[in-house]
Amino acid sequence: MKKFESKILSIFLVFICIFLFSFQINSDRHSTKFLWKSAGLTERQAAAHLLSRFTFGAKPGDVDKVVAIGLENWFQTQLTSSLSDEDLNKRLQSYDALNLTNKEVAEQYPRPAQILKIAEEEGYINKDTLNKQDKEQYRNLIKTYMEKKGFKPLRELQRQFVNQKILRAAYSNNQLGEVMTDFWFNHFNVSVTKNDCAQFIPAYERDIIRPNVFGKFENILVATAKSTAMLFFLDNFSSSGNNSEFDNPDRDKFKQKLEDRMMQGDTAAANRLVKLKERKKGGGLNENYAREVMELHTLGVDGGYTQQDVTNAAKILTGWTIYPFVDYGPVRQIRKAIERVGEDKLKEKGFVHEGDFLFAANRHDNSEKIVLGKTFHTQNGYEEGIELLKILAHHTSTAKFISHKLAVRFVSDNPPKSLIDKMAKTFLDKNGDIKEVLITMGYSPEFWSKEAVRQKTKSPFELAISAVRCLNADIQKPFALYTAISKMGQKLYAYQAPTGFPDKGQYWINTGALLNRMNFGLAIAAKRTGGMQIDLLSLNNGHEPESAEAALSIYSKLLLPERDLNETVKRLTPLLNDPELESKVNKAASKNDMIESSGNSTMQKTDFEMDGDESIELKSKNPNAIVAGNSSMKDRNMLAQVVGIIIGSPEFQRR
Repeated sequence: MKKFESKILSIFLVFICIFLFSFQINSDRHSTKFLWKSAGLTERQAAAHLLSRFTFGAKPGDVDKVVAIGLENWFQTQLTSSLSDEDLNKRLQSYDALNLTNKEVAEQYPRPAQILKIAEEEGYINKDTLNKQDKEQYRNLIKTYMEKKGFKPLRELQRQFVNQKILRAAYSNNQLGEVMTDFWFNHFNVSVTKNDCAQFIPAYERDIIRPNVFGKFENILVATAKSTAMLFFLDNFSSSGNNSEFDNPDRDKFKQKLEDRMMQGDTAAANRLVKLKERKKGGGLNENYAREVMELHTLGVDGGYTQQDVTNAAKILTGWTIYPFVDYGPVRQIRKAIERVGEDKLKEKGFVHEGDFLFAANRHDNSEKIVLGKTFHTQNGYEEGIELLKILAHHTSTAKFISHKLAVRFVSDNPPKSLIDKMAKTFLDKNGDIKEVLITMGYSPEFWSKEAVRQKTKSPFELAISAVRCLNADIQKPFALYTAISKMGQKLYAYQAPTGFPDKGQYWINTGALLNRMNFGLAIAAKRTGGMQIDLLSLNNGHEPESAEAALSIYSKLLLPERDLNETVKRLTPLLNDPELESKVNKAASKNDMIESSGNSTMQKTDFEMDGDESIELKSKNPNAIVAGNSSMKDRNMLAQVVGIIIGSPEFQRR
């Protein structure tokens, strides 16, 4: 009997061990269901929350669609980014510059300085005799020359580029892919305000960012490091070091002879020395990219690296430059070297050519370097750089830093540590798989908590696109919307700092910003932004509300689905009967212009600056405000004002 009891006890203990082991395994996995019920949300509220975070805003009927598909199924489909986008593709058909290579862009859309240089070399323009004070004559001369050469102005390239971003965000069915493209571009920011890289930003987003948004972090990090836009933006294209294997004793002897002759008063020798120094101008070690790849792209400012690590990382990345498809500075010197030696022979010497990227072995510092405790001193300088980037990509600090940035973008401005830890663990366990990190985040209780729902603030771009989507607007001239977004303080692709636009509400919201946002809401609802068609009645199945109050109630539910709107309606109701609302907002907004008052340096002019023929002024030329005491909806402008008030309201700013 005792033996039998002992057996039973042993079996029981085995089952307990199996159960505990199983529990441990399952605890490391996310739930198979979203945790909206435990957060006190209804299924429709949960669907609205998903749409607010993983799209640029819900379109009419989107909540119904997500519920019908199933919340988890909808999320998984968005993670594949595989839905058909026929309507979007039709809208993009006319944009012929979007598929150009960097080389084709450089040939067809040269910078003004490059055009002037070519024109001077060909004798078409003599800048010493040209009267530049006559600006019209100068512009006409350049315009004629560009037409003769088949050159196109850079503003046309940017016009197509910003237009495609707006159209993709507004109409793509693969919304999460577009949101992630925006996120990663901002993380690996490059700016059109730096003219060296401006031409190459379209290909950067298309070929480097967009294909890698759901992949392994290592892949997107290496791709950005090799990209033409990033190499120019953070100056690594010109960074060079000493390489004993490529020392040129004949050149050193020649330089010494020139110095000796110069000391004897030979002016010709002195001039030759000046030219030699000019040729090396822009060379030497540049730490810009090495610093930012650690501070902003991977480890974070508190990631555990030192200034010596930055210096040595910069040495490791010397020689990472641009294949000479453009005639510019140090790149021009590389072109001459390739022509002189031949690409096959250079390959034998350790040079690496991949697309627009070139590892110039002769510019690589081949001394011993130590970064984060790891010693680098190999015969293959290119592999040193790859190894460094891999170490950074898989570092514990990087896992936490990237997880935190994703959580700030999708959860809250101050995400809980418990969530960051879970996401970082997935990052490390899954080899930096971004899709898996997003899954961990989406299935976490923190994502569904009351501290997260409706607690993020829309950027101007997000505000404008969400308005377009909820109004079911038909955008015909996207550039007009770009102008409106710029006026609200976010000039697309023009944030100068490598940090990218801040992703916290405190950056975007102040008195001037709120006025500009209300102004935008009133303008877009009244069809004064230009470039798009909007049918407000169709949103309500063609039914015209009986009063302004009724319109406020009906359209608040349509534009802000599944929210408690009692307080919002109460706060907005007094605005309905203000006959001078628009003029008051315009007057106040003009005094609090966000762009000027914020001192936003991102607004400087660039070679990419565009004509203002499609620009808009968010002002009311002839306000048709709702007359006090008149609740009739016979005047359609009344409905526009109601909708405008909703879009401009603080509640609409939340996502």
